[in-house]
Amino acid sequence: MNLIEWAIHIAQTLGGPGVALLLFLENVFPPIPSEVILPVAGVTAGLGHHSFLAMLLWALVGGLAGAYLLYGIGYAFGAKRVRALCARLPLLEVEDFDKSLAWFARRGEVGIFFGRMVPGIRSLISIPAGVYRMPLTKFTVLTVAGSTIWNTLFITLGYFLGENWTAIAPYTDLFSNVVYVVVAVLVVWFVVARVLRNRRRARG
Repeated sequence: MNLIEWAIHIAQTLGGPGVALLLFLENVFPPIPSEVILPVAGVTAGLGHHSFLAMLLWALVGGLAGAYLLYGIGYAFGAKRVRALCARLPLLEVEDFDKSLAWFARRGEVGIFFGRMVPGIRSLISIPAGVYRMPLTKFTVLTVAGSTIWNTLFITLGYFLGENWTAIAPYTDLFSNVVYVVVAVLVVWFVVARVLRNRRRARG
């Protein structure tokens, strides 16, 4: 039994609590994809074993618990340590961190809300929220709002598609792969830009 099959088994066997457990693990271990867990929750609701609302609430509970864990890690690490780390790493500088801190102060709400609807990013976005000390109430509201949209979409698909929910798998895989490619390109761009900037500064 592979990871995906195990996740489906847990969701179908334990119902709502199983979905909550899987959504919690998805936050800290992204290889468990919510794009698979949530349609299975919808199928289970569609078969009458659990209500649609119950599955949605269990998914929110699990996702929020995982988000709190990562937020706590970021909060414990703190901005001062991140700033000190930036001063030591060759491709990062203190001014980069200061700019990101200023951006998060202005646009952090947007990042948290939309980040909950982007595979891969939906987990990691909670860490900078903790690092930058976003108020917990605001973090909770934004996380729940973004997660509700994402969870409702995939649970609804599973609910109406029933056992044919696997028909959407190629599309969710494609979407996820596009996101991963975009993230990879941005990482490469960041590294190249920093190397070139450091070279220019060295020449100057």
